[in-house]
Amino acid sequence: MNKLYKKLLLSSILMMAASCTNDNALKYNYDKPASIANQEEINSYSDLKSYVDRTANPNFKLGAGISLSDYTSKSLMYRLVNKNFDEITLGYEMKHGAIVKSDGKLDLDNVNKLLATANEANVSVFGHTLCWHANQNAAYLNSLIAPDILSSTGPGWDLVTAADFETADASNYQYNSNVVASFTAVGQGANGIGRALKLNNAVVRTNDWEAQFYLKFSPAVQVGEKYTLSMDVRADVDASSPTQAQITAGNYKHWDFFGSISYTPIWTTYSKEITVTTEMANCGAIAFNLGKTATNFYFDNITLKKFNATGSIQTKDKTPEQKKAIIGDALEKWITGMVKNCAPYVKAWDVVNEPMDDGNPYELKTGIGKVNMAADEFYWQDYLGKDYAVDAFRLARKNGNATDKLFINDYNLEYSIDKCNGLIQYVTYIESKGQKIDGIGTQMHIGINSDKEKINTMFKLLAATGKLIKVSELDVAAGLNPTESDLKKQADMYKYVVDMYVKNIPTNQRYGITVWGLTDSKTDSSWLPGQHQGLWDLNFTRKFSYATFAEGLKGMK
Repeated sequence: MNKLYKKLLLSSILMMAASCTNDNALKYNYDKPASIANQEEINSYSDLKSYVDRTANPNFKLGAGISLSDYTSKSLMYRLVNKNFDEITLGYEMKHGAIVKSDGKLDLDNVNKLLATANEANVSVFGHTLCWHANQNAAYLNSLIAPDILSSTGPGWDLVTAADFETADASNYQYNSNVVASFTAVGQGANGIGRALKLNNAVVRTNDWEAQFYLKFSPAVQVGEKYTLSMDVRADVDASSPTQAQITAGNYKHWDFFGSISYTPIWTTYSKEITVTTEMANCGAIAFNLGKTATNFYFDNITLKKFNATGSIQTKDKTPEQKKAIIGDALEKWITGMVKNCAPYVKAWDVVNEPMDDGNPYELKTGIGKVNMAADEFYWQDYLGKDYAVDAFRLARKNGNATDKLFINDYNLEYSIDKCNGLIQYVTYIESKGQKIDGIGTQMHIGINSDKEKINTMFKLLAATGKLIKVSELDVAAGLNPTESDLKKQADMYKYVVDMYVKNIPTNQRYGITVWGLTDSKTDSSWLPGQHQGLWDLNFTRKFSYATFAEGLKGMK
């Protein structure tokens, strides 16, 4: 077979193979996976803020919750926020706990960096928050109202109990039924001063403990502690009496406590220092056994002291009036300094945050009686009373811009309609005291199964106030392991919130909506860990909720 033929044959085979390949390509069609098609449709949406009709809603602000570091570092989150939102609210860094230092001074460097960065990007900053119970420098505030130190001493003897018998107060001593007690005449006490206690044992007893005098004290002694007993004593005849250690008066524990006391017809001073042994431990009474001698025993100027190796501090609590004045000054210093500093750029403030109590929704929250209070909790209202918010709004109004919008803000208003009504009543109260509130914020940390009818009712109630209404911290949790169905319910809920806001809130009352969960939270996050609450996932990929939220904004006419 010549070479040319071989080449032609090979060429024919290759052509046939190519023909078969082309036939197969024409025979089969592949559909694009639904997940890819859905994502492409979501990605086709424009930036969120582009969907707000600015002609119909000239003052509406689409907001984003963000941390200061994410924004000032100009991270990916910074770029996402600038493309999609008009305004930012910081989660923590503009609060009392972040700004006020241990000496009360305001550290505003980070805030000023944020304001400059936002100004450069033409993004407004919503001030959050001036007066709240959490995220406070509680250690500093509590130090202001701590008890006054009246005196301080080094190691020495602290008085445990004393009795000079100049009054009828017998709370720290008693005697048993074989002893008859009375007082001497004035001038017959030790050294001819005042009066003394007179105890009569009429007969000699079989046992010395059958006639006993008890000195009582608290707390009970413990092993290793040092005590000194001192007193003036005498008797009509020479006598002696042992002392016993007793748990309580009449409840014997040990035969010796402060030794044996000698008495003569002349006043003498008895003093004894002891170190508490195991046999004496947990005793809170000294028993004097008087039964062996029939006579009158006299006691005066009894003192029991305990040695304090570290010294002692004497304090006095401040009065409620003093605390009110001090905390009022602290609030004024904080709000004045913060608002004045931020006034060139911040034009709206969350002045009072979360005032209403969940269990008693028509009453204010309180820290009184609360156990396990967090280290950053401080309830201004517990010291300033119901008018604490009146003071806060007055100070914010005085120190800001004349056109600033001042808000009161709370959570669960869509969950508890009573709480919503309670907040509205408190707004009425504050304004009855002469302070204007421009707006009400509703946080709306909700889930895919939140009650839609209550959401609708809440917006109606808020709209009826005539105030600016802001959805201040919107996120919709989908759960730890959401299905595709769950994520579509989440998307539906995001749109429903916007729809009800638009339906119920008149155009001139729409301040804005701030989205709190931009991206889903990591499983170790401090906020909604692993709850898939965002408009974007952790990889900054848009979710179903992004598209439906955009559709909701498109309907804002």
